[in-house]
Amino acid sequence: MTEISERPVKKVPTLRGKTIVLFFHEPSTRTRTSFDIAAKRLSADSISLSASTSSVVKGETLIDTARNLEAMNPDVIVIRHSSAGAPHMLASILKASVINGGDGMHAHPTQCLLDLMTVRKYKGSFQGLRVAIIGDISHSRVARSNIIGFTKMGAEVVLAGPPTMIPKGIESLGASVTYSVDDAVCNADVIMMLRIQKERQRAFLFPTEREYARVYGLNKKRLECAADDVLVMHPGPLNRGVEMDSVTADGPYSVILEQVTNGVALRMALFYLVAGGLRNVDD
Repeated sequence: MTEISERPVKKVPTLRGKTIVLFFHEPSTRTRTSFDIAAKRLSADSISLSASTSSVVKGETLIDTARNLEAMNPDVIVIRHSSAGAPHMLASILKASVINGGDGMHAHPTQCLLDLMTVRKYKGSFQGLRVAIIGDISHSRVARSNIIGFTKMGAEVVLAGPPTMIPKGIESLGASVTYSVDDAVCNADVIMMLRIQKERQRAFLFPTEREYARVYGLNKKRLECAADDVLVMHPGPLNRGVEMDSVTADGPYSVILEQVTNGVALRMALFYLVAGGLRNVDD
């Protein structure tokens, strides 16, 4: 799938005749566009809907909206929703394949897969890797999915951030916790910075962005303690000067834009598996 995206003509007929609905209840740039491009590169017909342009604004329930969409016989429905569990619930009642494009603060599985894809390209194996995830852990579905994904593949995951942004009991997912960014970054093979999700916060959880950047932001000085071949990642959108400075975001260790590139190929592969391709279960 990566090779297809590098061709002069970035299109194959693999899913010609298939219909994919992108149903996004929350704003999105990378994920929504990535799914849309992935569908088009496989020659599928993709239709994008948002809550503001659907009958949800008229009072229609999510289930009724989904059932009406299914009545038009789509092959795949990609949904992003503010409520945790919404994709799982729809998958249990719809015949069409359902892909989770992010649900509330619960999970973002395709982001986790593209992050794993990016790390494996550079590191080869996950065994023994130290992965530091830093920032607003409480409100991050990316953090939860990546804790599960990286630990399952054999990596060590350490979380860091303000005490007000680290939920109690998060260690049960398999990660360790520190409130010192310097401790988390030291000897890290992968550093993933997370956005402060103000839209999900019901109270002020830190004094100022300037203070946050000073105490918890990633910069060149902090990187000196990490592994020599460290990877710097961010699921986006990036708040420059807050989660990390521009020197770090655009520096030689950053693979942030490559994450975006890999997201298209990864989602092409998912569409192929759920809508058109066959997989050898023995592999």
